[in-house]
Amino acid sequence: KPLVVINCLTFNHEPYIRECLEGFVMQKTNFKFVAIVHDDASTDGTAAIIREYAEKFPEIICPIFEKENQYSKKDGSIQRIMSDAINATGAKYVAMCEGDDYWIDPYKLQKQVDFMEANPDYSMCFHAAQILNETSTSEIIKCEKLDSREYYTNDIFPGWLIPTASVLYKVTMVKKYPKLKKIHWMKYGDIVLFLKCTHTGRVWGMEERMSVYRMTSHGAVISQSNDPYSEEKKCFHYRFLLMNFP
Repeated sequence: KPLVVINCLTFNHEPYIRECLEGFVMQKTNFKFVAIVHDDASTDGTAAIIREYAEKFPEIICPIFEKENQYSKKDGSIQRIMSDAINATGAKYVAMCEGDDYWIDPYKLQKQVDFMEANPDYSMCFHAAQILNETSTSEIIKCEKLDSREYYTNDIFPGWLIPTASVLYKVTMVKKYPKLKKIHWMKYGDIVLFLKCTHTGRVWGMEERMSVYRMTSHGAVISQSNDPYSEEKKCFHYRFLLMNFP
């Protein structure tokens, strides 16, 4: 069974998905890994590109093609689908990369797994990332320059520090955390995962830039910030975090 499974969610990422998949298949490791690529009923050419890579690299690319958009249901469907698929692989670690981001270091997974295997008390590790800003926003992102050191809840919570496409976490550590309350209040799932890891183990950051975080106008963060109810939802999100991570 694979030691690492890559969690990749994608929707209408035709201009970007090829770079993302190339980042997966170029990885050089001494262990087996697979990538679960979930296409959420894209209406562009994303699915066709995924099929191309799945045929060319069947030992790595494991696609899921939806006929109906799951994200729009707002009922946790994507999380359940991906959780079942990840659990079925039996992988010890999960790496993350959404379809509009990509990896630039062919030894990224090997470096992270080497660290985690040598330090079993760590639940997660991440690394710095290059920022590719394709929007007009001037929002400050802190993930370009990181120090190689241990990171704590107080480091992670206040600011946008961890690029999602840099994360590798240990499945058993995350599963240790108690069931969350009022999960429908949650706005951003990434920070919840990171906080689970700081509460069940230790978290290490690496200064090397091994991925690219692409900021687009239709990306989750920018599009959610344009939501007229964004501030209200953010308040509920913080109440959710305070309730579940005292």
